[in-house]
Amino acid sequence: MALLSKANKEALVNPLNLNNPIAVQVLGICSALAVTAQLEPAIVMGLSVTIITAFSNLIISLIRNSIPNRIRIIVQLVVVAALVTIVSQILKAFAYDVSVQLSVYVGLIITNCILMGRLEAFAMMNKPWPSFLDGIGNGIGYAIILVIVGFVRELLGAGTLFGIQIVPEWCYEHGYMNNGMMTMPAMSLIIVGCVIWAHRAYNKELN
Repeated sequence: MALLSKANKEALVNPLNLNNPIAVQVLGICSALAVTAQLEPAIVMGLSVTIITAFSNLIISLIRNSIPNRIRIIVQLVVVAALVTIVSQILKAFAYDVSVQLSVYVGLIITNCILMGRLEAFAMMNKPWPSFLDGIGNGIGYAIILVIVGFVRELLGAGTLFGIQIVPEWCYEHGYMNNGMMTMPAMSLIIVGCVIWAHRAYNKELN
């Protein structure tokens, strides 16, 4: 089936590993700094970017032949801004506490270089279905890194996951202390660097 062709599978699967937007292309690092102090906002941000990237890719691909070249970036920004607004309002309506934690960073998805890069490099040159799959793949690839960083930072920085105490009390009674540095933005950059190092070490063909 054309929907499950080799090229379509690669568009969906490659960003999860061999062409991961953060680990390989080193894009979207700012989000890793901003929203990964806790696991829950990291997951929500990853899902938000996945949805917006997938549907903006789809929309731009559908109208790509009717977009004048000189205003293509403006059209892309308008589409992304509309989707970001919709996602932001949904979060405020159904996950208000998380939307407060994410603060302005949901709105700043419009400037995410992963999203704009996929629109320009893929959606403008490919059909709607592959573009949609490419958006999903890159969004999930981005979300995976955010979840890893959020998991490590919350667990080691607060001893919790999703706000639930994971490190048992007896550990604290025997001298264990949460690493306060994990709650600082600089640590997210260090963790991302470690993830990139591990990813490159595992995928030696990327070196």
